[in-house]
Amino acid sequence: MGKNCLVAQSGGPTTAINASLAGILETAMKSDRIDKIYGALNGIQGVLNDTLIPLHEIIGSDHKLLQKLKVTPAMFLGSCRYMLADVERDASDYDRICEIFEKYDIAYFFYIGGNDSMDTVSKLSSYVKKKGLEVAVVGCPKTVDNDLKCTDHTPGYGSAAKYIATSVLEIAHDTAIYDMPTVVIVEIMGRNAGWLTAAAAMARNEYNLAPHLIYMPERAFETERFVCDVKKKLKDHKHVIVAVSEGIKSTEGSYVSAQGTKTDKFGHAILSGTGAVLEEIVKHRIGCKVRSIELNVLQRCAAHISSRTDVEEAFLLGKKTAEFGLLGETGIMTVCRRISDSPYEVAYEKACITDVANFEKKIPDSWIAEDGNDVSEEMLRYIRPLIEGEIQLSYVNGIPDYLTFSHLYK
Repeated sequence: MGKNCLVAQSGGPTTAINASLAGILETAMKSDRIDKIYGALNGIQGVLNDTLIPLHEIIGSDHKLLQKLKVTPAMFLGSCRYMLADVERDASDYDRICEIFEKYDIAYFFYIGGNDSMDTVSKLSSYVKKKGLEVAVVGCPKTVDNDLKCTDHTPGYGSAAKYIATSVLEIAHDTAIYDMPTVVIVEIMGRNAGWLTAAAAMARNEYNLAPHLIYMPERAFETERFVCDVKKKLKDHKHVIVAVSEGIKSTEGSYVSAQGTKTDKFGHAILSGTGAVLEEIVKHRIGCKVRSIELNVLQRCAAHISSRTDVEEAFLLGKKTAEFGLLGETGIMTVCRRISDSPYEVAYEKACITDVANFEKKIPDSWIAEDGNDVSEEMLRYIRPLIEGEIQLSYVNGIPDYLTFSHLYK
């Protein structure tokens, strides 16, 4: 009889994170090294609270349920925003986690998440090894922000990018009907990296030039330059659409949208209304009709317009994560290495977690236009294959039929 495995999800939701969970489950179910598969509700907090559920009983190897899980957005197991303390300062959480591992005879722990989640993988894998426990701790990447290092891109990004590009194209159609100068500012997620905002450029086609301006956190934002850019575009276009990252900063390094000095539990500045700030600037400095649109959480879980590439890669990364764990690998994260843009091809490999955790991947400067208000063709080549393809959803009463935890486990 084999040992048991435990899987959890953490951080912000995406359209593809459950595909990675499905990949892990499919591989674990087929392995004779794994007896039972547990899921922790609400990430590492679920482990600490001993709220584990028997996924081998709830979903098992039911192909239909796995397929439904694969295309369901957000997080089937729930999430958390919890950071383990430095072990030198407080080891109580680590000891509690090890206690749970021993209680459930866990030999494999798979954690699906982004930057902060990989910090947990790094800290926990090191502690488990130090304690002499034979538990493989492996991270599976996920974040719409696409800012994890050591991987070409992250699951969740392609679908969010596709939603953003589609939304900008539809906004362009909406705006074009009026015979008056108009500026529309579209605020897009991205605290310190502009990958999502750059994706707005994919809305351009043979008849649409929007977005006309793109501003990302990698370049300092200058109000005077912004006003000049908008005025210049208005000379050539009656309707100007601007894509802007929520995290753009002034030349002094302060967030344009940050109100006060409030931060979240991870020390990140709480941002509020970049688009609204720029709307006021246009209103008072230019005086034309202007509105701001904040895509907000809509860009994270729009499974109805998921990228098939994104969902399939997330599934395969989940499978690879489980395979690495079964081989005894620990303290790693599964990654994508791009082999070719056209034809698009990637390889699934591993990276040492210490090379990933607490680092941030930003857009190469050469992929940003010299004036800092657009992206390069290389950026477009990078994004293009990631948004390709559509997934097949089932519908009930005209609405997508997704899989939820409450449907299966009461």
